[in-house]
Amino acid sequence: MFRSYNIYSNKQRWKLLLFGAALSFVALSLWYTKSLVDKIAEEERSKVEIWAEAVKKRSTLVQYTSQLFEKLQSGERRKVELYLEATKYLARPDITDVSFALNVLNDNTTVPVILTNEKGDITSHRNIIIPTGREERKYLRQVLDEMNAQYDPIEIAYYGKSKVFLHYMDSRLFSELKTTFADLQESFISELMLNSASSPLILLDSASRMVVEAGNVEQSILKDSILLNERLEMMLSQHEPLIVEINGKKAFAFYEDSFLLTQLKYYPFVQFGIIGLFIVIAYLMFSTARKAEQNQVWVGMSKETAHQLGTPLSSMIAWVELLKEDEKNKQVAEELTKDIERLLVVTDRFSKIGSQPALKEQDLIPLLNEGVEYFKHRNGRNVNFTTAFPSHPVMATLNTSLFEWVIENLVKNALDAMEGRGSIHIHVEDFENKVHIEFTDSGKGIAANQFKTIFRPGFTSKKRGWGLGLSLSKRIIEEYHSGKIYVLKSELGGGTTFRITLKQ
Repeated sequence: MFRSYNIYSNKQRWKLLLFGAALSFVALSLWYTKSLVDKIAEEERSKVEIWAEAVKKRSTLVQYTSQLFEKLQSGERRKVELYLEATKYLARPDITDVSFALNVLNDNTTVPVILTNEKGDITSHRNIIIPTGREERKYLRQVLDEMNAQYDPIEIAYYGKSKVFLHYMDSRLFSELKTTFADLQESFISELMLNSASSPLILLDSASRMVVEAGNVEQSILKDSILLNERLEMMLSQHEPLIVEINGKKAFAFYEDSFLLTQLKYYPFVQFGIIGLFIVIAYLMFSTARKAEQNQVWVGMSKETAHQLGTPLSSMIAWVELLKEDEKNKQVAEELTKDIERLLVVTDRFSKIGSQPALKEQDLIPLLNEGVEYFKHRNGRNVNFTTAFPSHPVMATLNTSLFEWVIENLVKNALDAMEGRGSIHIHVEDFENKVHIEFTDSGKGIAANQFKTIFRPGFTSKKRGWGLGLSLSKRIIEEYHSGKIYVLKSELGGGTTFRITLKQ
């Protein structure tokens, strides 16, 4: 039934084209982001594997270092025991050859030792360097306290009742070596952890469920079993844990996506959301500005039309009065008077566009009957008009002149759709707080995708039409009467039903 000007068909094509381009851009962006996320996720998993391997190597290193220092410590203990035996040997009165014992004593050049008597007085010491400026007795007392804190003294019983005590500690070389190994080990692991894993991860012993190692996880979580289990569950929901073997025992490396990877996952959606919001706001602003501009055009055109019609109408009224003076032209003059009155009503309608019309509560039925009678008189031969109105008055708040204009537009469109032949049925339904007015014709019908388009200015099926009738009707009903007008149903070749809904 209806076809649009090229402006609307081209506009629809551009909308579809832009929508397709936007979808392609979104799909391409999401695909590219997903590929980046997959690559980064793979790299993070590789880093977690490196981290787990580093923990495994550290465990091996710790085990080896412990064994090494146990051997060194055992060796120093053996030196102290030899030193003790040599001291006891020298204390025997029956010994004449002391060269061997003296060699043993002299061979101890690394292990610091202090001899004290039963009273705790220091009698001798070896391999202790007194710092310059320090008092010897006080410094030795300090060293003696450190020795007692590290190892229990060895008791030496001489012949007779006298006893001495041998105090010792790790040699300076042994202590420095131990500290150096610990620092190197800690530095090695810290550097590996820093460079190998940016993801939060936890290494859990499979048997005891104790945390062996953790990285990028708050200490408060590691200390709280409930929080720890929740974090492990979250990590498990993202990735399967890695299995790591440490000193013959299994451990599980749990990890989750890094903060950067998580941000990258949701970044496109946030970006498109912001862009979409900006587009919606911009569209609403431009739409509001366009409507305001259209309103100004409508008002200007309507006022100018009313003004242009006013002058010839005044002349026509004068000519009709002259015709009435001749009895032969009386009937013609009466018909002309009716058409002039109709034109005056149209002029009044145009003059009210752009200003707030006066609304008053009145009965709809007489207005509808008057409109039907007007068109019956001019199109009654080929068009069958039927109505279904309630027997009681149907009240609604409206402007008579403008509402009659809507009735005329709907009936005229129906007549055009039927090409002057067919039937028009007007039905009114009265509800508690609203009223439905339906106009049904037997015309060509409207395609479903044009139910809304037909109300746009300039949309028409007529070769010489302007496409303003339905647009004006929508403006009058929805803007001035706060109602609704829409296509209720339509079938190509089976007619159309328009519905107007007004508040009571």
